[in-house]
Amino acid sequence: MAASTALILAGIGISSLLCQWFAWRVRMPAILFLLAGGIIAGPVLGFLQPAEVFGDLLFPVISLAVAIILFEGSLTLRYEEIKGHGKMVRNLVPVGSIVTCAIGTLAARWILEVSWEVALLFGAISVVTGPTVIAPLLRAVRPTAKLSNILRWEGIIIDPVGALLAVLVFEGIVSWGQGNVFGHSLYIFGKTLVVGFIIGAIAGYLNGQALRKHWLPQYLHNAGTLTFMLGVYAISNEMAHESGLLTVTVMGIWMANMKRVPIDSILEFKESLSVLLISALFIILAARVEFSAILDLGWGLVAVLACLMFIARPISIFLSSIGTSLNFREKLYLSWIAPRGIVAAAVSALFAFQLERLGYDGAETLVPLVFMLIITTVTLQSLTARPIAKLLGVKEPPAHGFLILGANPIARLIGQALQKHEVPIMLSDTNWENVRQSRMENLPVYFGNPASEHAATHMDLTGIGNLLILSPYKQMNSLATYHFMDWFGDTSVFGLTEGDQDQKARLQTAGKVQRTRGIFDGVSYAKLASLVSQGYHVKTTQLSEEFSYQQFLEQYQQQALVLFIIDSKEHIHPVKDMESLEPEDDWVLISLVPPQPKKERDNNGNQSSGEKADN
Repeated sequence: MAASTALILAGIGISSLLCQWFAWRVRMPAILFLLAGGIIAGPVLGFLQPAEVFGDLLFPVISLAVAIILFEGSLTLRYEEIKGHGKMVRNLVPVGSIVTCAIGTLAARWILEVSWEVALLFGAISVVTGPTVIAPLLRAVRPTAKLSNILRWEGIIIDPVGALLAVLVFEGIVSWGQGNVFGHSLYIFGKTLVVGFIIGAIAGYLNGQALRKHWLPQYLHNAGTLTFMLGVYAISNEMAHESGLLTVTVMGIWMANMKRVPIDSILEFKESLSVLLISALFIILAARVEFSAILDLGWGLVAVLACLMFIARPISIFLSSIGTSLNFREKLYLSWIAPRGIVAAAVSALFAFQLERLGYDGAETLVPLVFMLIITTVTLQSLTARPIAKLLGVKEPPAHGFLILGANPIARLIGQALQKHEVPIMLSDTNWENVRQSRMENLPVYFGNPASEHAATHMDLTGIGNLLILSPYKQMNSLATYHFMDWFGDTSVFGLTEGDQDQKARLQTAGKVQRTRGIFDGVSYAKLASLVSQGYHVKTTQLSEEFSYQQFLEQYQQQALVLFIIDSKEHIHPVKDMESLEPEDDWVLISLVPPQPKKERDNNGNQSSGEKADN
């Protein structure tokens, strides 16, 4: 049995990796393929039987995994971010939660005739969308910046808020069931809330202090936080039955809103954790779904899903949009996009498991109901989001903007020049001083690794379809190149010459990556930095019949470096080789030029024809 169990566990890991890889290739949410993989491994092939493989450990494994998911989701809930993302998002979280929960509850109760307890729990769980399914969809569809920001931030905020709502509803159901009278049930529920909020706040404060004051070494930040959180979860459950999920959610929210607490590395730790733990979890959860349970729901299942998708969501959107600038077409599009994700699947499986153990009638319908909601919304909306966006006229124009890897002085100069030509940009750097300076210069910037999962969720790339590498960090440059070649395409990644002539000979960089290098006439980062330190600055030049490209070169005595050209169709292109450059008379040049060039001014002291200083 040991060999068989080892084979099954290894198979779960391999299957989760394959599902993640396939989702990446087709640019769809991974949860769809993880659930399909679990259903195939479990009910279809009978290879995976979680109850037999894990035995008595099944419930603890699921509960600990859900605790990790809720904790890391709550780490993203920062109060200032809620305030800073518009009236629509602020309205949508409370209004959408109430409307969806109420309609989901009533639909499940009246159509499927499940108990009020199960109906309430389903209504609460159906609130959660989540960034893990929204982000891939937005990358593939590219709706307008306004809609993209609303959907992205709704997913980020509703993830922990919806999970907290589901936890509170569950605690209320269990507490009510343990008491014979209203007063005793209220006491148990109150005890759960008090323990959850107090222990969660204390644990969040203590862990935040440990990180902020460096009581733990850097290499223990991730492991120490995760271990401490699991310990707090277990202790909270001992103090008040099933209060642990509420406790870890409060703990994460508390840490997210403490000042000067370095939680970015903990959030990045979620990448490996998601692949190794969470992906495997959903295969296990899906393997427990029975086709007979889905078939038993009959046409009532279709009716409940229709109520959520075609009644609850539109009502939520139209009520939340009162007083906003959204037009009717934008509201219609938002009404269609609401895929459910990882938190909904995990929480439903855990709560159903617990309700079944407590003997609640109809608890077995919760998992197939929620899983079918996830599969239906993710599949339908992923397949139809693009054509509907095009039909309604809310699709972003072709992305011509640049994600600039680096926020150093060179990157900021180029970013400012592009921004003045209304080219969308986003700078990214892991150096806080560069990020701080960029913000002072009103340049959009992301602090962190742009190839991380955190960046995929939080970095706004609306209108951006190219990567421009202006960083001195070779390892980061290569990592970002591979990541965004898959994301943007091979021809949309541009980098400087590495400056190491022996690198190619040592085969340290693949030929595919080498082809992206060599823009700006083959200069290296060190050469660009040297030019900027000598006083070189960025200028825009409008070519014309009166002021040709040859005159431009002569004016600067062949010392100008052309960085970008804007052609007659207003398309912008990085310049790779100046020797072969033959711009037409109506093109625009963005160049790095030397200080006080000769013949820059005519005899009257006026600026030469076609010249416009950017800095």
